[in-house]
Amino acid sequence: MPQAKQGKQDSKAKDKTGGVKAIDGGVCAPQGFHAAGIHAGFKKSRKKDLAMIYSESMCSAAAAYTTNKVKGATLKVTMDHLADGRAQAIVINSGYANTLAPNGMEIALRTCDVAGETLGLDSTDIVVCSTGVIGQPPMIEPFEKYVPKLAKLVLAGDADAKHYGASEAAESIMTTDTIRKEMAVEFKLGGKTCRIGGMAKGSGMINPNMATMLAFITTDVAVSSDILRELLKDDINHSFNQISIDGDTSTNDTVAILANGRAGNREITEMGKDSETFAKALNIVTVALSKMLAKDGEGATKLIECHVKCAPTDQIGMRIAKTVIQSDLVKTAVYGSDANWGRILCAVGYTDGNFNTDNVDVTLASRAGEVAVCKGSFAIEFDEAKAKQVLGEDEIQVLIDLHDGMACAEAYGCDLTYDYVKINGMYRT
Repeated sequence: MPQAKQGKQDSKAKDKTGGVKAIDGGVCAPQGFHAAGIHAGFKKSRKKDLAMIYSESMCSAAAAYTTNKVKGATLKVTMDHLADGRAQAIVINSGYANTLAPNGMEIALRTCDVAGETLGLDSTDIVVCSTGVIGQPPMIEPFEKYVPKLAKLVLAGDADAKHYGASEAAESIMTTDTIRKEMAVEFKLGGKTCRIGGMAKGSGMINPNMATMLAFITTDVAVSSDILRELLKDDINHSFNQISIDGDTSTNDTVAILANGRAGNREITEMGKDSETFAKALNIVTVALSKMLAKDGEGATKLIECHVKCAPTDQIGMRIAKTVIQSDLVKTAVYGSDANWGRILCAVGYTDGNFNTDNVDVTLASRAGEVAVCKGSFAIEFDEAKAKQVLGEDEIQVLIDLHDGMACAEAYGCDLTYDYVKINGMYRT
């Protein structure tokens, strides 16, 4: 699974994060969390399409959402339910977006009612999310029939099946995704063993702003909802918001986090050493998920990471990195293993912001090695065969040195292939 590979890579950063290590378990890794996924009939195939995450106790909760002016009904309900900073369960379906659907709000609210009745919770303590085709007719029957079945599964709380339940849930939220996306870490906080787990879906219509696709994070850390909200807002600007697959911002994008405090640490109620440790662990999870999302872009064959250093500000560095991985010309060049570095400089140049472009270095890197292709914003001789070999790998790094400051930034995207057009040309039919 990709998460195991990603975890191995991210474990190199543990010296910087106070001993954070990758573990198995996804959203069920933290204490007191259970999950399940089943087929409910939203998809024409027999693939799983309905998931639930449940905490044995009430959680501090926070979320961030799409900035698209058109918003799905479930997103509106979730925004209302999380206004008090608490939740205990999440219901997610795939294959049906419940966006621009008649009676969409009634369906979303009814879903929460059904979940609350079976779980013994107030319906306002349920988060509800949907992903799939926009503008489909109302579909309430699958929710009424299968949400109670999911609730019974998570209430059973079989510890031996926790990891299985997490993977089932991660699979159930997939649409055009080709792989499940899960990640979990373990770390110490105030002498207590703490965990953060996450799962995400997203393959196309990805160009987030304040949130991304669907991503769900669980943790047994005790942290107030106000601090959780602030930490999540800062984190996504350096993780999920730095992804782009195709430049489209979805109507249902949501990232939500639940914290039930089961680890037993002293509750984090203000910024300080503990919040910093938590933030570093959270970022390992969200960056790992971000890379998985980018690599699994619709029709993609390669992950593109753009690393910018020596930028005048963090904001400018982030803009440049994201502009480069968003460029269709850069994406197609990477697909064709063509070291057309002029396209990279072009993307740098049209990035918004005040910075110098007179002394830019560009290097292309992968497991096959690295090749410098531009020095001081001018062409240099390089081995074309070696560059093609470097770009032939499935994970590519574009390394940009602006020589114009001290800030660094990263962004994550993928190549643009013929299959992207095929997938989206027939997405609904």
